[in-house]
Amino acid sequence: MDTKAMFKLGYGLYVLTSRTGEKDNGCIINTVAQVTSNPNRISITVNKDNYTHDMIVESGIFNVSVLTNEVPFAVFQRFGFQSGRNCDKFEGYDSVKRGENGVLYCTEYTNAFISGKVVNQIDLGTHTMFIADVTDCGILSDATSVTYDYYQKNIKPQPKKDEAVVTGYRCTICGYIYEGDELPADFVCPLCKHGAEVFEPIR
Repeated sequence: MDTKAMFKLGYGLYVLTSRTGEKDNGCIINTVAQVTSNPNRISITVNKDNYTHDMIVESGIFNVSVLTNEVPFAVFQRFGFQSGRNCDKFEGYDSVKRGENGVLYCTEYTNAFISGKVVNQIDLGTHTMFIADVTDCGILSDATSVTYDYYQKNIKPQPKKDEAVVTGYRCTICGYIYEGDELPADFVCPLCKHGAEVFEPIR
């Protein structure tokens, strides 16, 4: 079975943000969908290892910023390759606005934002699906929404052909390299939190 077939599904990429107390945080997710129009509700699915997940469980509110094709890799590094438990992801990042729900959303490289208030949550094992009422939303630009496929082919840096040969496995999502002869079956990428099934050998 080639699980990379799952990557052919039509995903977008989003910055998911939340707030508890005086702490703001955000992460990258790829699963946002409208589930009903009346009432206007969306679902988001978030890895439980993400600090933003815990903040949403506590606060029950979040914003989704819809990224565009213009988004640079640096945005994914800021929101996807480090943990808000160890740093302030918004330090030195001014391209934000605070929504009516008090949560930040991104205003650059985004074409829309959606604010949600959780009404239900479903335990999916490694992830939680949150069902939320849309409490606010708006259009920010006419730029095209980025897809996961476009990110893979045009935004994520590709391995250099002249780089030193390393024995190990490369994450096909974020490029993280695990050095070693055998990748543990239960290995989870420390950067993007995907499992061993998305790694490819580099020998």
